[in-house]
Amino acid sequence: MDEYSRFVDWDKMDVSTQSQDTKELTCTDFHELKQLARQGYWAKNHALRAKVYHKLISNIPCRTVTPDANVYSDIVVKIIGKRNSSSLPLPEFVDNSLIPTYCLNAEGVGAIRKIILCIANQFPDISFCPALPSVIALLLHYSKDEAECFEQVCRILACNDPSKRLIDQTFLAFESSCMTFGDLVNKYCQAAHKLMVAVSEDVLEVYSDWQRWLFGELPMAYIARVFDVFLVEGYKVLYRVALALLKFFHKVRAGQPMESDSIQQDIRAFVRDIAKSVSPERLLEKAFAIRLFSRKEIQLLQMANEKALQQKGITVKQKRQNVHLAVHAENFKSEIVSVKEMRDIWSWIPERFALCQPLLLFTTLEHGCSLSRFYSHSEGHEPTLLLIKTTAKEVCGAYLSTDWSERRRGGNKLSFFGTGECFVFRLQPELERYEWVIIKHPELASTESETENHAQPASSTLSSSSIPSDRLSPFLAARHFNLPSKTASMFMAGSSECIIIGGGDGQALYLDADLNHGRTSHCNTFNNQPLCSESFQISILEVWGFRD
Repeated sequence: MDEYSRFVDWDKMDVSTQSQDTKELTCTDFHELKQLARQGYWAKNHALRAKVYHKLISNIPCRTVTPDANVYSDIVVKIIGKRNSSSLPLPEFVDNSLIPTYCLNAEGVGAIRKIILCIANQFPDISFCPALPSVIALLLHYSKDEAECFEQVCRILACNDPSKRLIDQTFLAFESSCMTFGDLVNKYCQAAHKLMVAVSEDVLEVYSDWQRWLFGELPMAYIARVFDVFLVEGYKVLYRVALALLKFFHKVRAGQPMESDSIQQDIRAFVRDIAKSVSPERLLEKAFAIRLFSRKEIQLLQMANEKALQQKGITVKQKRQNVHLAVHAENFKSEIVSVKEMRDIWSWIPERFALCQPLLLFTTLEHGCSLSRFYSHSEGHEPTLLLIKTTAKEVCGAYLSTDWSERRRGGNKLSFFGTGECFVFRLQPELERYEWVIIKHPELASTESETENHAQPASSTLSSSSIPSDRLSPFLAARHFNLPSKTASMFMAGSSECIIIGGGDGQALYLDADLNHGRTSHCNTFNNQPLCSESFQISILEVWGFRD
């Protein structure tokens, strides 16, 4: 076919999709290149795609000393010798990973192992890199020889641009990406997430497969299209496509019985056979229709998850180990929710805190109905979880991202604080989580000085629909990352007289000082059910913290 066909088994390829038209790519403008990649400009011409890959990879900023094709030629004989490549043991960092063949011939399949072993020799700091076999197998399609493929993979691994994340090379980076993906699913694929919670005790175990869906299960024609865009736009593309896969899985399988005893196996099977239901074009279209967080916000979320894992003892040299995000039944007792219900709530909270176990801080049964005692027991803990059971047996609550001591910044006046991670939820009479909005309460408008101090919008009567979505960022607390205060949004309010929690979809929760009575505000923005009765009597109230 062309000079890049050495490792390709064309009998296994769908050559009908390939065009022999002689095309060139001359543009260098990023935005134009991004559009061409998304449109599949070079997808139907094997030689053109090879040239584009070479061009894009050669432009990746790398460490000064990055192994090249000459290094491969020097070391491959010493490392491999005369042994059969198919019998060579793989390094630990890809052990148990899928090694896809992607329509490669026998020489190509053997070359994957040889290149992995040579990379292990040159990159001793790699401790966990399950995507590597797939990347090598794909690039062999577009390489003239093994040495050229080795050089391209090395450039991807040696990228030293801190703003351009490409392939995870440590268990810490990999696991934090799984947690970040879980956070994104929780926000952007709530129907699918609800299914995962219903059928799996540990949702992180399911979401830890997200890279395998892409680099292992996804057929060659699909991963090549994803890789086209990935080389131009970076890591965020992978999150987009994985979210789209989960959305399609839920849509296609909704209401159907599971095909196996494991939701993980069902998703893997769906991705392997995705051609039966979704085209590569439709998959990318769905992926880029998701209004995802900005690249900066995703990086901040990733940093927060890495920090949480490091606090759990996970290091950059750590080999794979199990990390669980489930509530331990033997140490949990609540008068309001069961272990199963608490696990449902745990699946909604940010993954970095789901690593922790619940710790009871305050309960009206033991500490009485005093707002001052509520504050004294809750302060010093961040985040916290509020659970309420009404006399009508309704159960609702809120995840509160910020320490209640922040309320003192407003002096004796009701002051606003919190982040966009806050949310309210209902467990009884049925399960429902409400996305956040800014508190909508005209009589609580701040003075000019308070607005300056707390970086609130000009009027606290604004709802999420009246403010551009980028004004509601960041997803995380601004003070954690030294971000300018003007980017912070406020979702909680507290004084000596009451507590107000701005919920979502027009929901807000108000508690009086005696903690006996509460009420809700509901705007019917999306015709969803209210959080609970408009006015209610509190039977039990609990506040939970998070312990390592």
